[in-house]
Amino acid sequence: MSTLVTDKEWDKKWYDERLNVRANRVHVSDDTIRVDLQDGRSISVPLAWYPRLMNAKPAERNNVEIGHFGIHWPDLDEDVSVAGLVLGNRSGESQASLKKWMDHRSAGTRQTVQQLPLPEWAQ
Repeated sequence: MSTLVTDKEWDKKWYDERLNVRANRVHVSDDTIRVDLQDGRSISVPLAWYPRLMNAKPAERNNVEIGHFGIHWPDLDEDVSVAGLVLGNRSGESQASLKKWMDHRSAGTRQTVQQLPLPEWAQ
């Protein structure tokens, strides 16, 4: 008996129509993130679940972009999926990563992605 699962079967098993939602509007207060969804629901979660937002200035919190799958705060390099909000997921950022981000923030610099040298064959 084969235990292989086709892509179609995998999609059927893990896809849930209730998570296929988009945000219409995002409001961030001093203690709450509220997201109004296209299907009419509103979801509110504690701001403390997202430390980057918690440590942000109001202007940074209000600079928000809504995409097909989630919400992005470009000034903070923070992304939150709408499905994750529906499921009640908190930020998964490690303490080490948050500390590094806070250190860059205090110094007034932005974190950059480490540039790795090109392999010889790609030069």
